[in-house]
Amino acid sequence: MIAPVMMQHGKTKSPIRELFEYSLKQAAIVGRENVFDFSIGNPSVPPPRQIAGTIRDLLDDMEPLALHGYTPASGAREAKEAVAADLRRRTGDDIGPDNIFFTCGAAPALIAVIRALAVENAEVILLAPYFSEYPVFASTNGMKPVVVPADTADFQLHADQVEPYITPHTQAVIVNSPNNPSGVVYSRESLEALGEVLTRKSREIGHPIYIIADEPYRELTYDGEDAPYIPAIYPNTVICYSYSKSLSMPGERIGYVCVPNCAADSADLYAAVAGAARTLGHVCAPSLMQRVVSYDTSLRPDMAAYDRNRLRLYMELTELGFRCVKPRGAFYMLMEAPDGDSLGFSERGKEFNILMVPADGFGCPGFVRLCTCVSYDMILRSLPAFHKLAKSYGL
Repeated sequence: MIAPVMMQHGKTKSPIRELFEYSLKQAAIVGRENVFDFSIGNPSVPPPRQIAGTIRDLLDDMEPLALHGYTPASGAREAKEAVAADLRRRTGDDIGPDNIFFTCGAAPALIAVIRALAVENAEVILLAPYFSEYPVFASTNGMKPVVVPADTADFQLHADQVEPYITPHTQAVIVNSPNNPSGVVYSRESLEALGEVLTRKSREIGHPIYIIADEPYRELTYDGEDAPYIPAIYPNTVICYSYSKSLSMPGERIGYVCVPNCAADSADLYAAVAGAARTLGHVCAPSLMQRVVSYDTSLRPDMAAYDRNRLRLYMELTELGFRCVKPRGAFYMLMEAPDGDSLGFSERGKEFNILMVPADGFGCPGFVRLCTCVSYDMILRSLPAFHKLAKSYGL
């Protein structure tokens, strides 16, 4: 016998991965330079040069068995201390190494926290638009996903719209800011309002409601925007982080869970995260990358290229008559389908070799997602194709 749910997940490809694979096939037919793939958040900006230097130094100077051998399940002590020190400098919070649990990127971090909170009949609130894998992460790890529809007027977080979805079974709300897929950064005021609602509702139902802060784009902001440190606003917050985006290392799979001391039952919650990671086999994240992080955790991304990309693409597409949501963070942009049919819009884009992900899977039908972390040259080459796409809709 084979588990039918898992079989179905295995057979059902993510629309992002499906388009990415389509781009590879189409490139073999028409040439890579003629395919304009905006489907996947694969940074075109290389990692900071210090990363390569750190890797070389570690390979040259560190004893190989220590460098490549097992670390403790939660991570090497020196790496956890480095991350904690960086968080203390940035936030002023009392974060120590025992608050940090290293994971193989943000996805296992999220799954471990979800599983740690998955009591009987547990529910987790997803704020649309949300990362398309959240419902899978939740439903296969003991949580019922409950979706708050997107406010497509501004794509901000509105606490009064969240409150009706809170029940006695609500264990957590996932907050992803800067947001994938919208590029919106949730304002401090909106987070404060959410914190007030969650504090009140937690008292009413008799147990803490946690915020799971999914923050792989924390450093990727524009126009002076700041992604607030949520535990300082709402103490019952757990942070899930990845270096994939900030340091352009999506294939290296290194991230962490931070359970701050201010979170309710923080020691027990940390133990539950560790237990969840153990049951999933997600322990001892890549040893080499832990050591790299321990030296380079304070590095920040060069935002100039990403900023140029998002401004040029936004300007060109809006001038063509498309409605776009101007990103304030991350490297994604939502564009509204002119006729409201995002699936049809994505398919028509393929006729011009423009690959855009329908946002239906992000809980936001009627829009498509464009990744703006592509090369600037590809954006320029894509503009004639976008002109043709706009003309096909009579824009």
